[in-house]
Amino acid sequence: MIYRFRIILDVKEDVLRDIEIEETANFEDLHHAITQAFGFLGNEMASFYLSDETWMQGEELPLEAMDASQKSYGDQMLNTVFSSEQHHLIYIYDFLNLWTFFVELMEVGESNTGTTYPNLINAQGEVPEEAPEKLFESDGFDTSDEEDSDEGEDFDEEEDYDEADFY
Repeated sequence: MIYRFRIILDVKEDVLRDIEIEETANFEDLHHAITQAFGFLGNEMASFYLSDETWMQGEELPLEAMDASQKSYGDQMLNTVFSSEQHHLIYIYDFLNLWTFFVELMEVGESNTGTTYPNLINAQGEVPEEAPEKLFESDGFDTSDEEDSDEGEDFDEEEDYDEADFY
């Protein structure tokens, strides 16, 4: 059996790829299929995350464990995670630039004799030169431009900080 995935890059313009991969392939194979389909070298850190239909990020499925308490999913077969209830993943490539992809299992089908998998079956849109800037919501921390309190002094970039009240 093969899985047909639609992978959508999280950018303003439509950039997506449809790939077929064997259900017994592992997450490392899927990682390489995605990076090749989008033209990345594949040499940056990456991780998958469980997701629901609304793309809420869930449990991490790291390709490599960072400590002894974490499980590695690099060698885990795809059919051990994907099921009739689990069709969505979020894939983050390059933790410094945070290229974010939405991975959806679209169809399960029979493999075709003579086809080499993974197989890119559709490509739409061009990958931008740089990853889009991510906006993160704060957890109750106000980042608005309100007046500063009288507790500290305001400094200009050109001022001498030698007389500042800190070490």
